[in-house]
Amino acid sequence: MAQGRVIHVAPEQPTYAVCVVGTETQLDVYGSAPEGCTSFSIRASPEVVVDVAHSPPAKRSPTGSSKWPLAAGLEVSLRVTAASGSTGDQKVQISYYGPKINPVQALLYVTGVEISLSADITRTGKAKPTKARKNQRTWTWGPRGQGAILLVNCDRDNPKTPAMDCVDDKVLHREDIQDMCLVTLSTKTPRDFTKHQLVLHVAKSQMDKVRVFQASWGKQLSKYRMILGPQQPSHPLELLSGEHSTDFYVEGLAFPDANFPGLISLTISLLDTSNPELPNALVFQDSIAFRVAPWIMTPNTQPPKEVYVCRTFENEDFVKSLTALAKKARCKLTVCPMEESMEDQWMQDEIEIGYIQAPHKVMPVVFDSPRNRGLKEFPVKWLLGPDFGYVTRGPQTGGVTDLDSFGNLEVSPPVTVGKKRYPLGRILIGDSSYPSAKSQEMHQALQDFLTAQQVQAPVKLYSDWLFVGHVDEFLSFVPAHKKGFRLLLASPRSCYKLFQEQLKEGHGEALLFEGVKKKKQQKIKDILANKKLREHNSYVESCIDWNREVLKRELGLREQDIVDIPQLFKLHMDFTGTPKAEALFPNMVNMLVLGKYLGIPKPFGPIINGRCCLEEKVRSLLEPLGLHCTFIDDFASYHLQHGEVHCGTNVRRQPFSFKWWHMVP
Repeated sequence: MAQGRVIHVAPEQPTYAVCVVGTETQLDVYGSAPEGCTSFSIRASPEVVVDVAHSPPAKRSPTGSSKWPLAAGLEVSLRVTAASGSTGDQKVQISYYGPKINPVQALLYVTGVEISLSADITRTGKAKPTKARKNQRTWTWGPRGQGAILLVNCDRDNPKTPAMDCVDDKVLHREDIQDMCLVTLSTKTPRDFTKHQLVLHVAKSQMDKVRVFQASWGKQLSKYRMILGPQQPSHPLELLSGEHSTDFYVEGLAFPDANFPGLISLTISLLDTSNPELPNALVFQDSIAFRVAPWIMTPNTQPPKEVYVCRTFENEDFVKSLTALAKKARCKLTVCPMEESMEDQWMQDEIEIGYIQAPHKVMPVVFDSPRNRGLKEFPVKWLLGPDFGYVTRGPQTGGVTDLDSFGNLEVSPPVTVGKKRYPLGRILIGDSSYPSAKSQEMHQALQDFLTAQQVQAPVKLYSDWLFVGHVDEFLSFVPAHKKGFRLLLASPRSCYKLFQEQLKEGHGEALLFEGVKKKKQQKIKDILANKKLREHNSYVESCIDWNREVLKRELGLREQDIVDIPQLFKLHMDFTGTPKAEALFPNMVNMLVLGKYLGIPKPFGPIINGRCCLEEKVRSLLEPLGLHCTFIDDFASYHLQHGEVHCGTNVRRQPFSFKWWHMVP
């Protein structure tokens, strides 16, 4: 790799230069030629390869004794193939010739040294990286891309500390090192190579995004000291003679964000310190480009690993039903006790669990929303720990709206849109249709963070027409045969069609909410005759249809990829006096997906021939896809408080098998 250095030789007196093995250095033969010379010849030691080229045209010739013409456009480069045994033991001799002058000699003494940084730029996950053999200064995407990967060290390996490992500059556990990227500095220099200095450094603009630790060995124990990081962009290294290898451990401190693209370069510089009266001169640099691993969200179609729910005074039966469902799905269930949740039962709104991945490690990371109600402490107290990371964004006090809760954050399964593949899906967030004095939108800090991850390009949907305003109130994804998933959309049109069919079959007297205490029952015929309710649901249908077209366009879906789930809504005034929609009966789209097992809010629909016609309709739509429907009573504990099964639960899912660095954003 070329370093941009030029060696100027001086006829009749020796020149000394240091060259790093594997790099190409330019030799100024033409500019150093004595007046009257028209040609030259060049000889070199066996460890020095010299290339001569004239441009135009570019003709290269191996090193030899033949003469070469001196002319503008002459390019001579040299490359050292082995480290020197002593300073200046490799030689290059240039002989200049002219018709009227005697041959003039210029002698160059070269010291070959080996200096290289190496890391897992090929992303194999090997513990010990091989020495770099290609340009590692750039980071590239795709299956043939290269460049090292950093994890943000956002877990907590020491249970005695209250914060993430990346908060301090100490390494207290060996497990902490496993969250970092190994970088090895390899050097080989002559014994008398004493007038040079190595410096390891990062750009000042990046020093608060990364830390570098070096092991220092004591009595059977190793300690790690920080040598680079916030307020410390460079560190001088001892350049020992002979052949040596030094390991460093690189720790990510920040996720990609609006003001940080996620790229970091670690550089080693060789400086000439031979003249104490002059500033140090730069001789060589080698850099490694890193990209910080993005936070990745997992869709419903990924296998479940663990379900989270809160225990409240009213949801004992709900938790029992959830326990049975998790057992069927062979999934762990974690129940947050009442004293920890502070009567905040909306687990979905508080957190979203994704993961980060490097070639050597995958780690779940909880994304903590800024809503900060009763469950504010849950992500840190219950989830942050060894190999379980944490991240948050947005205002931690004030300025938070309903759209900042993570019921308003979903992600699609992998999709292809035209020729563009999204192998990790696309994030979906709810928004207003247009800004106004009463409209809401997700905080910009959250949007910036999600966009900056690059691998799940966000799509904005229209959700501010809903009373709570979350996308999980009108859509969900379930696994299915063939395409791999189906998009479920709440559909007033489908519900009216179902009720109309029941009316024609003579079931107009069947009751919605039959058996539900303290809830007014409604006959099918009365629901169909209610003009105001029709108007409400016509409006809701138009809002959902808008999103339907956006989803088809942005996710590459067709109508056969969408399943309409019967659902009715009603409009109520929110705190601003704006009519907003909420589910008339438990919202069946707001379901919990655990593999092929679905936990669906029990709708308490009209009983026809001993069965709920709404449940039977949903079964007929989803069971042919290989899914098992379990209807869970969440009426008193969740539905009456403007939420459902999905709102009250959360799921840690299996990461994608697809490696994020193989995609091209």
